[in-house]
Amino acid sequence: MADASNYISPLIRLNPGDNVAVAREQIDPAAMPDIDGLRPLAKIPRGHKIALSPIARGAAVTKYGQTIGFASEDIEAGQHVHSHNLAVGEFTRDYAMCADAVAPEMVPEPERATFMGYARADGRVGTRNYIAVISSVNCSATVSKAVAAHFSAPGVMERYPGVDGVIALTHGGGCAFNTKAEGYDYLTRTIAGYATHPNVGGVLMIGLGCETNQIPALLKREGLGENDRLRTMTIQQVGGTRRTIEAGIRAVEDMMPLTGAIERTPQPVSGLSLALECGGSDGYSGISANPGLGFAADLLVRHGGTVILAETPEIYGAEHLLTRRAVSPAVAEKLLQRIEWWRDYTSRNNAEMDNNPSHGNKQGGLTTILEKSLGAVAKGGMSRLNAVYEYAEKVTEPGLVFMDTPGYDPVAVTGQVAGGANLIAFTTGRGSVSGFKPAPTLKLATNSDMYRHMVEDMDIDCGTVVTGVETIEALGRRIFELMIDTASGKETCSEAFGYGDNEFVPWQVGAVM
Repeated sequence: MADASNYISPLIRLNPGDNVAVAREQIDPAAMPDIDGLRPLAKIPRGHKIALSPIARGAAVTKYGQTIGFASEDIEAGQHVHSHNLAVGEFTRDYAMCADAVAPEMVPEPERATFMGYARADGRVGTRNYIAVISSVNCSATVSKAVAAHFSAPGVMERYPGVDGVIALTHGGGCAFNTKAEGYDYLTRTIAGYATHPNVGGVLMIGLGCETNQIPALLKREGLGENDRLRTMTIQQVGGTRRTIEAGIRAVEDMMPLTGAIERTPQPVSGLSLALECGGSDGYSGISANPGLGFAADLLVRHGGTVILAETPEIYGAEHLLTRRAVSPAVAEKLLQRIEWWRDYTSRNNAEMDNNPSHGNKQGGLTTILEKSLGAVAKGGMSRLNAVYEYAEKVTEPGLVFMDTPGYDPVAVTGQVAGGANLIAFTTGRGSVSGFKPAPTLKLATNSDMYRHMVEDMDIDCGTVVTGVETIEALGRRIFELMIDTASGKETCSEAFGYGDNEFVPWQVGAVM
């Protein structure tokens, strides 16, 4: 007879008040006619939901102890609950501003963790040491890439020890827009954020010359000026493609000795700024990887670090969990204002917030944006929310903060890195291959099957929580230790493949003329 103490139910009930559970494994009624007194009425794919009790049409469906939508038809106990019988609906949320805003219990200074990082002149700390070639406009992208490509040839970087590489940060905008509009603000803030990023030791900015996004105006606007670490040039002024590539190579070569001279030294973990991101979420995201990352994020906050939660469309419906933890009513109100901006933005573009769950999200068991958001918010742990930033604004407040970004991962992470994130934690249930130079990216797999299937692209298996092998706390500590190792120079899976050159995607919002 099997030891009952070792029994792990095929169902995960996340809150005693939930009327659905998540399938830990695929459920087949033929093989499992009875599960803990529940009779499955259909095959339930792993990660998907099963009704624990009858749910009347129009009644709330609850997961995490929260409403994730409403039954679009009568649902029997044991039925598969998904897009065919669950829909988003409007309901009142209790924002309870600041009700749960508790100051974190900080780790005493002598006991705080350290990592090996690059101390910069402005007091920030780098986890990598790159030279960046940044285009001001799409028209200079090809030249910028050609300059960077010169240094990726075999053996070239061997001449420059101490420099992690030369990266081209190019994009599809920079002209034909209103310089008084949001889109211009976002672009200039993004470029300035990368140009002054702690993981960047030298910058070459290349323009065409006639674009709307003029380099001198950008520098003045962002309080920057040319120096030994920041050079600029325009193709029209230098004299065309070949001459600009040659001049760009010389400029980068000139910066190499200065950039490479800096060495890693012991730095407090308070110098880490962690970007939190979901990509290809599934039904396990809010059960394993996201709460595990949330525990690690809380640890980082307690050590004095900064944690940047983002993706406004992917906290929609769960914003009340953040307003409760806001340090002040003003912070809570700013978050709600960004939510309202998104309501208006989607409406003007003939969309709705529930368009967000992707095809892959739904295949993985997520049904509504409310369900996705409740799981996504778990990445932020339980720390107090100290500030809300607009896209690509420089993050200056330590602890947990929020940045307004789209849910589209390359755009969201670009904003977070522009804000100063020097490390990225990216949870995924479907699999991801992204990297985001100059910041190293850790990819956290929500389930062990996908981890094994894509092991060369995944940095850590969080499916151990789903299988009952590991607790959220143990996983969180393991993630925290890996963050420190990565910040100290350990190569991530995406870095091993060279990912990160194509994920610089500033948010293009507003009219293109």
